[in-house]
Amino acid sequence: MQEAATLDAQDGFPPEWRERWHAAHGRIDQAGYGALVADAYRRAGPALAAHAGPAFAVRLASAVSQVAIRAGRLTASRVPQAALVAARHFDEVAMNAWAAAVEDVARRAPEAALPLLENTGRLTQALAAADFTAFVRMGLHLGDKDKARRRAFFALESSDAIRLVEGHRVDTGLAAWRHGLGLYLNALWGIAPPIAEAPTDAPEQMRRRPGFGGGGVRLPAGFSGFEGAEAKLLYRAAVAHIGAHHRFTRAKFPVAGLKPLQIALVSLIEDARVERLAAQQMPGLASLWRRFHVARPEGPPVAIALMARLSRALADPDYIDPHGWVEKGRTLFAEAVSEEIGEQQFSRRIGGLLGNDIGQMRLQFDAKTYVVQPAYRDDNMGIWDFGPDDSQAPVEIEAMLEGARIEQQAGDDGRREQGEDGETATGRLTEARDDGDRVVARYPEYDHVTGRYRPEWCHVREMPGQTGSAAMVTTLSEVRSDLVDRLAALIKASRISRQQRVRGRTEGEFLDMDASIAAMIARRAGEVPDTRVYGRYERRSRDMSVLVLIDSSRSTTERVRGSQSSVLDMERLSTALLARAMTNAGDPFAIAAFCSNGREDVRYQRIKDFNHAFDRLALARLAGITGEYSTRLGTVIRHAGNDLRRQRSHRRLLLIVTDGEPSDVDVDDRRYLVEDARMAVHELGRSGIDTFCVALDSEADSYAQRIFGSRGVALIDSIDRLDKFLPAVYLRLRS
Repeated sequence: MQEAATLDAQDGFPPEWRERWHAAHGRIDQAGYGALVADAYRRAGPALAAHAGPAFAVRLASAVSQVAIRAGRLTASRVPQAALVAARHFDEVAMNAWAAAVEDVARRAPEAALPLLENTGRLTQALAAADFTAFVRMGLHLGDKDKARRRAFFALESSDAIRLVEGHRVDTGLAAWRHGLGLYLNALWGIAPPIAEAPTDAPEQMRRRPGFGGGGVRLPAGFSGFEGAEAKLLYRAAVAHIGAHHRFTRAKFPVAGLKPLQIALVSLIEDARVERLAAQQMPGLASLWRRFHVARPEGPPVAIALMARLSRALADPDYIDPHGWVEKGRTLFAEAVSEEIGEQQFSRRIGGLLGNDIGQMRLQFDAKTYVVQPAYRDDNMGIWDFGPDDSQAPVEIEAMLEGARIEQQAGDDGRREQGEDGETATGRLTEARDDGDRVVARYPEYDHVTGRYRPEWCHVREMPGQTGSAAMVTTLSEVRSDLVDRLAALIKASRISRQQRVRGRTEGEFLDMDASIAAMIARRAGEVPDTRVYGRYERRSRDMSVLVLIDSSRSTTERVRGSQSSVLDMERLSTALLARAMTNAGDPFAIAAFCSNGREDVRYQRIKDFNHAFDRLALARLAGITGEYSTRLGTVIRHAGNDLRRQRSHRRLLLIVTDGEPSDVDVDDRRYLVEDARMAVHELGRSGIDTFCVALDSEADSYAQRIFGSRGVALIDSIDRLDKFLPAVYLRLRS
């Protein structure tokens, strides 16, 4: 029995499998595929039996045959070697799934089989077995009617494929911790800027260090030499340091002709200054930062090494350094702490003095190779003002500036956009374009075919709002005041808030212990006790935020049945009525419109933001909405959800006003966008955000209920019905 279980050293197969192995390679030999295919399979068989099991080695004959018939002999000859590569990462069960995926590609996209086999090593190293199968299914689905696109996908020449592979490859690093870092930064400093990965084509210094500016935070995909828990702490130290700059570096330093060395030294002192101030409020941050200062007092006294040693000396009171320049820097810093540390000139003055000393020592400083130390500190591009278009930037640091800025993203109302953590289910901030629109975020999209998200698939552009005519503005501000009053009364009547304990009742849901004790004392003292010893839970106020999201696709320009008005007219009017009612009720609310022209051009237009009044400018923007393009609903739900997540209300509602089924020019599968929108609604639900859809003049019953649920949608074909569905929304929120 023991002998039968061991592999035979001669051919790699246990005795009971040898006959089946000979039969399998015999079929390949005699099938007429040629010597190249037959020899490749015969040579790889024993090694496959050893690594993936004899059953898989025999089963692979079927895959070789399928590929030879459908994709050609050359491609079939690569199957055995690719299987050996995959077997280094997959177990026997996963190898069977790998072979089935290869057969599926050969059958449905034969031109893509060879690129898939050639990239098996990279794919199996980066992806788990289930992710590899999903990758294959996604590639077949994306390029269903385009052979060139399918081949590019499996050749990893497509940006879509690269994003999918890169998104899975990093399981310890920014990809794994981005969401948590956003929450950590918000908890420490009360800010939630978008967190983006450093661009792959950026200068090396920028890819190795964090950075910030324009409302966003940029972090490296990973820190070389740091793994696991230590890497996670390093990321936390980085965002905590950036948060300290946000709090204490109140204005950018003007360059004003400074040399690169002086810029670097002023930045070093400013880093130490904001960390000292931060540690005074949160002492634990000092120990977090201190663990990453590793400079040693020994070594040649070159400028970059001395600067790293000075950084440690200012952060670690126990560090001793014999060099006079380091000690001078520590002394200057200590003498100024008590009087000047709250002023930014503190850093400019000390950095200037130390820079003069470096010059006197004739030490060389190469800005092109300089990387800020320690690793958690940012590249300091965010604290300097280089003048218009960086015209004052020294030539030596132009490479560091290139691509180092994350542009501020603002709507027409001047409001800076911030994501919860940069990727809502994940969003990435990108640079603004010159033609007025802004790519403010990238979001994943759910593929119901593979059951997985396509990372960073859709690009949201913030579009400048147009203004409508004065006559339309007047109409929207005055029409149906009677209905506005009824809606305002309904809104005020609904008590949507956290429950509060109301004490001093003669009956209720719980005993008021303080009142009960007072009553007992009065009774024992011979006095008449107060019988109001109960309390109950009541909602006594309103605490709710609403974001109204208006569909402005081309289909909304069609006329409503039996009316001369279009669907868009109805959307504008119903939104104006609701906005006027919410203004009267005092509820915070926002309004936005959306349409799409493919996944890279999802357009989002801000009409009114939460912290702005619903005035004539907002009415003019509402009146100026025009209908064009398509309806990519899931992406705008995620984008609007980011706005609502930042509201601290007890209840948050996303109210979507649309006229039709989700669709877009680059999607043929009608179910695809419906399922993605459904997943987006679930994502918001997990964040505590309610979503409700008002379907105007639409036969949208089936798709709308699929996306929003039976209780999350109302079909309406008349403005007069607005006051009938609204109470149902608030009743649902109270439950």
